Amino acid sequence: MSPVNGKQAEKARQTRRRVLGAAEELFVERGYGVTTLQEVADRAGVSVQTIYFTFRNKRTLLKELADVVVAGDDEPIPTMERAWFTAAMAAPTADEQLRAHVEGAVGVASRSSAIFDVLRTAAAQEAELAEMWRLGNVNRLIVQRAAAEALLAKPGARAGVGAERAADLLYAMLSPELYLVLVRDRGWTAEQYVEWAYESLRAQLVVVSGAGIEGRAGDEARPGGEETAA
Repeated sequence: MSPVNGKQAEKARQTRRRVLGAAEELFVERGYGVTTLQEVADRAGVSVQTIYFTFRNKRTLLKELADVVVAGDDEPIPTMERAWFTAAMAAPTADEQLRAHVEGAVGVASRSSAIFDVLRTAAAQEAELAEMWRLGNVNRLIVQRAAAEALLAKPGARAGVGAERAADLLYAMLSPELYLVLVRDRGWTAEQYVEWAYESLRAQLVVVSGAGIEGRAGDEARPGGEETAA
């Protein structure tokens, strides 16, 4: 690639990132339905024709935005080939894998949950977005099933837990919906969510030595560590 072509490619990539960033802000602030591509263009500092040329339509823009926020970048690397996932899968024990997997999955949730909520709402209005939402959930379950199968085959995994149940537990506890309930709506930090999800999943998927799990994850996870009334 010549220097001129290289500069043009980098400029196009930067423009794409600005448009995706503007779309993310507006979709979360105002909602997908009422946000126009002209408003996205204005915030990104580009012409609306540039958005049509790059993304074709608002639906495709949302799809590409969802892909980018899940990945954390615009590289075409599937989740199960991402460094955080492969590192967790390589952990020698069930407990170590679970900890690494929870941390990585919550990292994904912190970036993507708000856009998943936008997509969930928009899916109720457009059939093509409904299919996108469905496929996203299918893919998320595939990732959690692979993690569950690997975890259950390692030392320290709790006996008698099937792969499907383990996958369901990971799918539910690390879901964008639950992340939003506790972090956005209830004010938890991402770190508190990690600790709570890890301890809760650990109790069900890993053999815990001693009298039980130390501490009370539910109490410590709440902002300020306040206890709830009985």
